[in-house]
Parts: sequence; C-alpha cells; structure tokens
Amino acid sequence: MNMNPVTPHTALPTISGGNKLTIVVPCYNEEEVLPETVGRLTTFLDRLVAAKKIAVNSEVVLVDDGSRDRTWPLIRGYHEKDSRVRGVKLSGNRGHQTALIAGLFAADADAIVSIDADLQDDINAIEEMVDAYANGFEVVYGARKQRTTDTVFKRATATWYYRLLAMLGVRIVYNHADFRLLSRRALESLKQYSEVNLFIRGIVPLIGYRATTVFYDRAERFAGESKYPLRKMLALAIDGVTSFTAFPLRMIAFLGMFVSVVSLGMIVWILWVRFFTSAAVPGWASSVIPVYFLGGIQLLSIGVVGEYVAKLYFEAKRRPRYFIEETL
Repeated sequence: MNMNPVTPHTALPTISGGNKLTIVVPCYNEEEVLPETVGRLTTFLDRLVAAKKIAVNSEVVLVDDGSRDRTWPLIRGYHEKDSRVRGVKLSGNRGHQTALIAGLFAADADAIVSIDADLQDDINAIEEMVDAYANGFEVVYGARKQRTTDTVFKRATATWYYRLLAMLGVRIVYNHADFRLLSRRALESLKQYSEVNLFIRGIVPLIGYRATTVFYDRAERFAGESKYPLRKMLALAIDGVTSFTAFPLRMIAFLGMFVSVVSLGMIVWILWVRFFTSAAVPGWASSVIPVYFLGGIQLLSIGVVGEYVAKLYFEAKRRPRYFIEETL
C-alpha cells in the first residue's frame, strides 16, 4: 500500500471545476439517523462546491437494503426536496456488502466515496480524499487512527483478525472498513470481480492502482442500533479468510501429517507401557485417546472443507447478487 504523502500527479483528471463526486450510503433500518445523515452530507457537498473542489451536480446515493422501517419513504422525500439525493431500493435485504456494491455500480461520477449511514466515519475526511484524488490517487482508504470507541473485546478481536489476515497473505488495510474513495477507472476494475461472496475491503487492494490512506477519528453512532451484531461480524470475518486464501485447506494437510507423527509416537509409548511396565490399563489408552483426538481433527477438517465447498456451490450457481426494485 502506498502510504506516501500526497504529491502532484497529472495523469488523471481532477474533480476541480467540472468533475462529479458521488457519495454512496448503504441503509438498513436507518430512519432514526437518516435525517441527520442527509443533512450533513448535502451541507458538505455545498461546501465543496463553493470551494470549487467538486462539480455542482455532485450527489448522494442512498441504497435501501430491504429496510423494514420508514427508510425508503424518507429517501423518497429527500429526493423530492433535493434532486442531488438519489435513491436505490433493493428488492430485499441482501446484506451490507451487496447493498454497497449496488450503490457503487449505480453511481455515475468521476470519483465515488462509500460511507456508512451511522455517521461514525468522519464526513470531513472526504475532503482529504478529494484532495488526494485531485493529486492522482485512484484509491483513497479511510482508516481509523485508533479504536478507543470500541469495547475491549471488539478491539482485541479486530487486532487479532487483521494480524491473521496479514499472516495468511491477504492484502488488507489496517483499521479500514468500507470508507473509501474510488476513481471511475478503479470502480470499472472492481466490476470485473464477479464473485457472490463479497469482501470488498479485501478486493479493492487487489485492483492495484495508485493508493493512499486518510486517517480519521471514529465517532460513536449518532442514533439507532448497530446493524453488525456478532453473528454478522463472524460471517464477514470468515468470508475475509476463505475468499482470499487457501491456507486453511493446506493446514488440514499439515494437521494430517502432525496427527500421523503423534499417532506413531503414541503407538510406541503404548507398546513400551504394555511390555516394560505394569501400569497399563488393558484397552484404555489404545482406544480412547485416538478416538477423541482423531475425531476432533476430522470434524474440524470436514468443517473447513465444507466452508470452501459451500462457497464453490454458491459461486457455481451464478445467481444475481441483487435486484433493484426502484430508483430515484
């Protein structure tokens, strides 16, 4: 990852003057926070337009991921009041990553920023992203300076997870989620990744265009409840591993070799106890220990293989990621 300071670069068009910025916001049951989110984002667009950093037709795209509350009626109302607020309604709840992809692919701009609706990511950091894009960076990651707003458990597990991904060879930006800017060319490259099992924060670094990172302080959620409980976080974490590395499968082979060596040693030990000591309990060590040990290894191995087979199963079906019910 290119962590160098922003330097002048003229290979790309800048946003200044006539180029357009789109801010994509996935939404799921966000009626409590949406009024504040839309207000802050449209005010922010006004400020950047006044500073001549973005075009006057820059916009916000709100993606309703099958919400069960008043999220979509609110989006419709904001669109009627301000044409810069666009809406994309998915036909059902498809998950955060799919909703994000739907919004990105619906954007028609020179640069596209993705941000969550909960206002935890710093909107003002988008201006730094725009400046970086104007200086030639096609991917600008938003990364947290620190994780003081997280619980001890979440902070520790996040740190271990990033280290695990790095150890497995997955290219990942530390403390980065889905707050980033993509150039039009980077977005078109992202469209070529057609897998159904999405882990966008792992896919984007594979694009390989010139990238930098903007650091910011993450705030508490403005209103409402988190849409990422522990179950969804674990599912996303598993996707991050199984979508980008075959290391767990290789570990099964190493485990098999290890178990074989241990089993051979156990056989030698059992024979020694049987023939050279009087402490042997007939039939216990030679049956119980191998059953429990090998049984645990086999169940673990079947589970890992099953996870990869399931991914192949879903990818082979080539089902559409989502359907759009309505657009504004």
